[in-house]
Amino acid sequence: MKTRILTIAIIVLGLAGAALAQSVTITPRKVTYRRTKPIMKYKKTFVITYPRVKAPTPALSRKIEATIDPVTVLGLNLKDEMNDIQWLEEAGYEVNYNKNGILSMTLSANGTAAYPDGFERYVAVELKTGVRIQPGDAFTDLPGLAAMVRKTQKAEIAAALVEIKKEDPETEDPASLFKDSDFTTKELKEFTIGDNGVTFIYDYGFPHVIQALQPEGHYFMTWQQLKPFLKTNGPLGRFVR
Repeated sequence: MKTRILTIAIIVLGLAGAALAQSVTITPRKVTYRRTKPIMKYKKTFVITYPRVKAPTPALSRKIEATIDPVTVLGLNLKDEMNDIQWLEEAGYEVNYNKNGILSMTLSANGTAAYPDGFERYVAVELKTGVRIQPGDAFTDLPGLAAMVRKTQKAEIAAALVEIKKEDPETEDPASLFKDSDFTTKELKEFTIGDNGVTFIYDYGFPHVIQALQPEGHYFMTWQQLKPFLKTNGPLGRFVR
């Protein structure tokens, strides 16, 4: 009898853990770093807001935290920031999706050199494993998927050229701004996940002086559009079953 009760308890706990693994609790931890030799008064400190994770187990919590660590994902060098570079002012994150076993986040960094600037990186995590989802894990026929996204990009570029000529007719040869713009399989690694589909991200890399002319570079694809490219046994296969 005791054995049976124990078995039932273990099953219940296991099911509870599985249910909890469908989402995790994310809380911010803000850390202020102080530079001992700031090159300017406003460079005395910089702040990084770290996402702290509570998952079903401490080990899984630590693994997810390591996967979404802003310093790692954003490629920051804290030693350089403390001493020589002194560009960073703040870094942090935004949770885009946290359910159905998937965590999707935007991590960002902002700073100042000759002018204020910033950049973003995107990470999606399978909560069951704590591992970052790579395009090859979730999608099949990556060249075909990139080609589908590229069609949307070409439409965006065409619309942007019309807008640039209208808003800034002094711009010489606006088409040259996009001569190297080409969505390839390499760009598939930057994406966010939502209830209705996936948004792939492309950075056109315009110079700061004309960034106001830069298109958004966000290409949303519905789950129905993505169905031919989703691995049914992959981390995103659950959205089209």
